[in-house]
Amino acid sequence: MLDEPPDSRMKPEKVGIHRIAELAGVSIGTVDRALHGRSGINEETRSRVLEVAEQLGYAPNLAARALSMAKSSLRIGICVPREIHFFYDQLWQGVLDEAQRFSHLGIEFLCRPVKELGKGDAAVFSDLLHAEVNGLIVTPGNPVEMTPLIDRAESLGVRVICVSTDAPGSLRSTIVFAEPSLNGRMAGELLGKCLPANSCAAVITGMMETEDHRKKTEGFSDTFPNFCAGGKVIAVIEGRENEEQTYKKTLRLLSSEPCLAGLYVTTVNSLPVCRALKESQHAGRVKLVTTDLFPEMIPFFNDGTIAASIYQQPYEQGRTAVRVLVDHLAAKGPIPASNTLSPSVVLASALGQFREIMEPAAAPRLKIPKDGRWIGRLQSQLR
Repeated sequence: MLDEPPDSRMKPEKVGIHRIAELAGVSIGTVDRALHGRSGINEETRSRVLEVAEQLGYAPNLAARALSMAKSSLRIGICVPREIHFFYDQLWQGVLDEAQRFSHLGIEFLCRPVKELGKGDAAVFSDLLHAEVNGLIVTPGNPVEMTPLIDRAESLGVRVICVSTDAPGSLRSTIVFAEPSLNGRMAGELLGKCLPANSCAAVITGMMETEDHRKKTEGFSDTFPNFCAGGKVIAVIEGRENEEQTYKKTLRLLSSEPCLAGLYVTTVNSLPVCRALKESQHAGRVKLVTTDLFPEMIPFFNDGTIAASIYQQPYEQGRTAVRVLVDHLAAKGPIPASNTLSPSVVLASALGQFREIMEPAAAPRLKIPKDGRWIGRLQSQLR
């Protein structure tokens, strides 16, 4: 209990925070961390600050929400690929960092990565559902296969968030992504504006059954001719997210289509395409627009092999998926119908502005513990 009754005149936020800090015997920064669920504060102090805030009537919704969340016992399952790691390491890092922010809540995260997109996710999803999770974050590589499983989960009251790619025919609660059709349209406009009239372009994608890959391809194919008079998309190559297969198919395309002037890679699997362009001496002559960003791409930007890339914010996708699900499950927050992040165009001159490039190129990859389980304080580990 407080030693004195709250002063009803203390309404402004600045005064309220100072009053809470004074009565709880902590700093203003500690009050801010406690009220907003941030790390860097022990649980005893957090509870004391929240109790003072509640008794003062300060920001009652926020304080009550945090107290309610602190008492919750929740289990969240995460089924996201590990490969291609250039993209999924960033997405996983966003998941881990955001989960770390909720370390004081005692939420159990069951992380069950699959090796590659669309391989084994149905079985892992089913296992997580049997583990009695309250919510699931999943990257559905094959939406036809995943839709009945997602529908079953939702019918049982398990909220499902799709991240990066969608299962649009399912009953999933929401999707977190950089809208793929827009990605494709941006790439189509870029190549269309930098190529002469009547140019031929092609698309290197992963799997057309994957919603993300299909919609990017369609967006590009619809847009490119609008910005390149007489331009045509002459081929769509499925690399199946396999580096060697993509490399060989790109070489074959370059040798069989001498008119080819532009390429768009819809996935992060751009390195084998760059290698094929350089080895066939087409680098720079065939304009290349890629997807996303990682340190190994820097030499290909600098030598002109890559003209531009469409950045999808994978780290923010991971963070947003966890935040939306935790807020709904623990604090009864609403789930938006979709959570769309804005893609952006990356040029060589702006490389240093992106988090993926600011990190050391030789940084070790993420390590997920063998049992894939964290309780309470979720640790982000590296190997």
